[in-house]
Amino acid sequence: MDENAAQAPTGALGSVPPAIVVMGVAGCGKSAVGIALAAALGAVFIEGDRLHPPENVARMARGEPLTDQMREGWLDAIGEHIEASIGKEQGVVAACSALKRGYRERLRGFCSDIVFLYLEIDPATARRRVGNRKGHFMPASLVDSQFAILEPPNADERALTLDATRPIDELIAQAMRSMRRS
Repeated sequence: MDENAAQAPTGALGSVPPAIVVMGVAGCGKSAVGIALAAALGAVFIEGDRLHPPENVARMARGEPLTDQMREGWLDAIGEHIEASIGKEQGVVAACSALKRGYRERLRGFCSDIVFLYLEIDPATARRRVGNRKGHFMPASLVDSQFAILEPPNADERALTLDATRPIDELIAQAMRSMRRS
């Protein structure tokens, strides 16, 4: 998997973007990587899953995928949290699937400088990881529906693609190197 598959993030030399969204399908490690990256940067961490409205959580728990319309309010809630953190001059890292370009554009409406960190993973590994999780509303049966709508970031998007099967510390180091040299 090529870490340069998408345009490298840009910003002031030696700095990192004010907002980073760790994205990808369920099971790719968004939360674990996001928490570690936020800690490394001294940034606020936003867990996107906690911002789903109860009806979205119930639907997914039943094994029913969300529609684009059902995701709109959730994406707006994440965007508002990102915007509020930046307004307080805090760096922010958010975990959000951001599976489609349109979802990423919606989030950019709250902060045009968002950089997406796409954790690329294969379907079998994602299904296995989700199946092994305890206490999460997302069942492994929904992983394939996420891959079905996934639109990985294009070269014209501010995004960095990383191999989600790598250890978290390697992913953080790689992300930090890439963002700082941009």
